[in-house]
Amino acid sequence: MVFDWLTGRGTERAAAAPASEAGDTEQLLDAVIASLPDAAIVLDRESRVVAFNAAARTIAPALARGAPASLALRVPEVVEAVREAAAGNEPRTAEFAQRVPVDRWFMAHIRPLAGVAPATMLLVFHDLTPLHRVEEMRADFVANASHELRTPLAALSGFIDTLLGSAREDAQARARFLAIMKTQATRMARLIDDLLSLSRVELIEHMHPETPVDLVPIVRQVVDGLQMLATDRNVEIAIALPEEPTPVPGDRDELTRVFENLIENALKYGASGKRVDITFSAGTAAGDEAETLVTIRDYGPGIAEEHIPRLTERFYRVDVTQSRAEGGTGLGLSLVKHILNRHRGRLTIESEAGKGATFTVRLPVLHSKFPAAA
Repeated sequence: MVFDWLTGRGTERAAAAPASEAGDTEQLLDAVIASLPDAAIVLDRESRVVAFNAAARTIAPALARGAPASLALRVPEVVEAVREAAAGNEPRTAEFAQRVPVDRWFMAHIRPLAGVAPATMLLVFHDLTPLHRVEEMRADFVANASHELRTPLAALSGFIDTLLGSAREDAQARARFLAIMKTQATRMARLIDDLLSLSRVELIEHMHPETPVDLVPIVRQVVDGLQMLATDRNVEIAIALPEEPTPVPGDRDELTRVFENLIENALKYGASGKRVDITFSAGTAAGDEAETLVTIRDYGPGIAEEHIPRLTERFYRVDVTQSRAEGGTGLGLSLVKHILNRHRGRLTIESEAGKGATFTVRLPVLHSKFPAAA
């Protein structure tokens, strides 16, 4: 029986195929396997390796033609599925995980091949790692969001019970508890608002805004709105605005949210430095693309180096207690990152413990003949 790759059918031949034809078939088999995007291995009827592609070596580095597949795979689930597929001439699947050098998950699909001598089975390994990691991220997100919402909710419930009970007639306690309840309700509302904003931005992250927006009035407006917080914290905001407009393609409300988060964080967590500097400058991105840089620097306690790569993760906090005391949700910098991704921009963070922190927003320069909108 010789397999016809064009018709997909096997045909009987009276005489054995010439050596040159067998060689051509082997080359064609190698070419087909090599072209598959997933790791693939072809086996004969004794489960020996006939062919495999480069991707298969990442799963089983010891693969060798003519060797039993079980020696290279060393995955009991897959070996058993191959045995069952060979015995019953039926397709089989097997899911397994590799823990070294990093955690990876695969689904092995074993399919018998009719009339493709000497090959009788095809193994294809589909990488499930991205799906598993997304599922882990989803589970972590739900767990963190639930925890963050449960904390203020528990406080509200406790104070309500107290006000309905022992503190019902205590005017002084009632006033104190109501103030705390308002703080907790505000925190919960802010968390919900950040969650909704983050979901919305992620949904449209691939849609890049093109409307001309001037960053100067946006930053000025944000600073004016946070002056009361600066006064309360005894922090001076030193802002150096350029004389000319600084247009970028963007969404005004989203960029306002970016600078509100960054400047508010500088005022809250860098307050001990008593000063926050905001400056504009020009830069160049990869590919020599012109960028506009807005830098927010505080002179507070700074951030230890090991925390910096994780600052834009959802719910990640350097100091959980301080963050919650300041009303932080743990989502601010994650929201900043996703908004800047949507704007084809990026956020860079530089800091040393005890020497303050510098957050730099980098946005592409507007290439347009139209003036930026105010």
